[in-house]
Amino acid sequence: MELDEVDRAIIVELRRDARLPVATVASRVHISRASCYTRLNRLTTEGVISGFTAVVDPVKLGLSASAYVTLRLRQHSWRELRARLEAVEEIAHIALVGGSFDVILLVRAKDNADLRRVVFDHLQTMPGVLDTQTFLIFEDTDTRTG
Repeated sequence: MELDEVDRAIIVELRRDARLPVATVASRVHISRASCYTRLNRLTTEGVISGFTAVVDPVKLGLSASAYVTLRLRQHSWRELRARLEAVEEIAHIALVGGSFDVILLVRAKDNADLRRVVFDHLQTMPGVLDTQTFLIFEDTDTRTG
């Protein structure tokens, strides 16, 4: 699907605040409400916009310890491991990557002891995981919210 400048402007507005009324989005991108509604339907139907969500502050949610955890995997173990990773509540994001490790995870936990439990008791014991490395996050910013 080809996106034009208006489609991209609509997406920018919704990434700032997905609760905006269609009329407000239309006004901000300088198109009619009907045109905006049609474009939003097309963007959603085509899967460009796959959903609308709330961005939360993890610290205010009680998750004061965050880390990126990298995994090196046994060859051909990704498919079975993926479902296990998705079941770990503290994992906020999973990415299969290329390079010196195979997977990078964003883990959000209550505190350092809880983060340790996730890494040692869940991740390191999963079949197919050869090695983990943990990078503590001291501060992070969600750039999607403008």
